Amino acid sequence: MSSERVLLVTGPATGGVVGHVAGLASGLSGLGWKVAVFTSPVTATRLPGADSGVRVVCDWPQGRHNLAGGLRTLRRMIGEATVVHAHGHQAGLLTVLAAATLKNPPPVIVTWHNAVLGAGPKRRALAVAEKIQAQRADLVTGASSDLVARARELGARDPELTIVSAEQLDQGASCTADETDLGPRRGPLVLTVSRIAPQKRLDVLVDAAALLSADVHGVQWAVAGDGDLDLLDELELRRNRVKAPVTFLGRREDVPSLLRQADVFALSSAWEARPLAVQEAMAAGVPVVATAVGGVPDLLADTGELVEPGSAPALAAAVRRLLTDPVHAGDLAERARTRLAILPTEEEITQGWSDRYRLLIAASDRGSRKGIFRLPSGRTGRVGPR
Repeated sequence: MSSERVLLVTGPATGGVVGHVAGLASGLSGLGWKVAVFTSPVTATRLPGADSGVRVVCDWPQGRHNLAGGLRTLRRMIGEATVVHAHGHQAGLLTVLAAATLKNPPPVIVTWHNAVLGAGPKRRALAVAEKIQAQRADLVTGASSDLVARARELGARDPELTIVSAEQLDQGASCTADETDLGPRRGPLVLTVSRIAPQKRLDVLVDAAALLSADVHGVQWAVAGDGDLDLLDELELRRNRVKAPVTFLGRREDVPSLLRQADVFALSSAWEARPLAVQEAMAAGVPVVATAVGGVPDLLADTGELVEPGSAPALAAAVRRLLTDPVHAGDLAERARTRLAILPTEEEITQGWSDRYRLLIAASDRGSRKGIFRLPSGRTGRVGPR
């Protein structure tokens, strides 16, 4: 059993980030690492249990009442670790600041999974936080090429692209229409798996569904995912006003079954890194329409329909093409499966991080960490694309 101890840090999350951290924690434990995770209670529900050998500490600083206590816990856990890997901007900022208070901190890696969006004073403050992470972390990686470019722009030395793998799909029996709350099927089904959040631009999706219903008889559009309840109310009012055939299903545990019923998968986001929902659709053989933002073009390449963000007519037209041209849709779905098969698996990604951690630890022991921890050419278990 290895004596090397890795600390994974991630804030409140329920989506792809925590799925990636959960897989990484389990995989690293299986490779002999002593794994601890510092996180929040809501995230802990998605992480491996104590029987996996992963220690989970839920003391995330939330509000003034436990800010000092949470930071003390994080600082102590960083001091106990051999290497630290923070996921997300909030986790990255807290980790590099806490590590800076230690006399001999372990190497710190920060992985950015999302872009910092918006404008005005808040955006400027967040830009300062980005810069602190970029300049103080021993390694910054991004889940999309634009995040890597942003880190380099802010002063990170040799930032790198990292791949986030899709979770394995359940291959059990598919659900009936009634079980998925869709009612009787009258026509094709377009599926979106997404949090209810402004970044996802579900208002564009609702408008696109209304436009599509005028051309494709009986089409249904289902959105699986929970989130901002106030925004959901606004979206439902918009749906009713424009007469869009959209059903908001809420959070679902049967996404693989929904994918087996879907004719097209669509994503309308203003920004994404390498969305796990798109990877799951590709693996399930469902043709994809998505906005050309962030890391989505790198992920899909020529295996899906890419459209400009914010345009309901463009989204509706691309979905219409796939629904009315089954040969083209089938070709895209087959190419997507082939492309996904050549991307690193979760096991390969975990092994790549394990190798990377050890290189960082060795560099730290020699007293020089930055710029010397890239995996040698030809090593297996790559973190980046093949």
